[in-house]
Amino acid sequence: MRFVIVGCGRVGAQLANSLSLQGHEVAIIDRDPAAFRRLNPNYRGKKIEGVGFDRDVLLAAGIERADGFASVTNGDNTNVVSARIARQIFRVPKVVTRIYDPRRAEIYRRLGIQTISPTEWGATRIAELLCHPGVTTVLTVGNGEVSVIEVEVSAHLAGHRVNELVIPGETSVVALVRGGRASVPTLGTVLQVGDTLHLSVLATAMGRLSEMMHLG
Repeated sequence: MRFVIVGCGRVGAQLANSLSLQGHEVAIIDRDPAAFRRLNPNYRGKKIEGVGFDRDVLLAAGIERADGFASVTNGDNTNVVSARIARQIFRVPKVVTRIYDPRRAEIYRRLGIQTISPTEWGATRIAELLCHPGVTTVLTVGNGEVSVIEVEVSAHLAGHRVNELVIPGETSVVALVRGGRASVPTLGTVLQVGDTLHLSVLATAMGRLSEMMHLG
């Protein structure tokens, strides 16, 4: 696949290195040529000096053939403008941008641009660690509105059924690991000490779920 990345900071460089290592065609853009020093010596993609929303620069990066585009500079404005050009003018199938301001991130999500807000995500993750120490977050969806968490079944939970942990629209048990084997449990599955549960949970329901499971 072909990818264009705007911004060769820590995130952009790591993303470019990772995609290049996986065998994808990568072009990374940055206005500061010194930024390319962050790339690994074995990076095989293009290095384009210039502004990420300049048409000629984007064309030089091969955006017309790109399967995906990511703008991850330090500036929200640059990221948004670049992402909108990639999506609306060049019709790149997959466009992702980083937005530090959570309020602006939500606006652009409504416009159809997939956004990552590290401010919002980081705050949500820290709150989980502080408030729910018995929970391991495996995956967050969106900007932390929904999480997939991992919980080990304690003596308190043993003997209860899966359906007791299901709150319609808020929590759902998606997998159970017992004796090293994973399965999708039924609502009637009886929990045992040592089981590991994976649940999808709304961020707003974490407190309620923790109380139900006596976590933390």
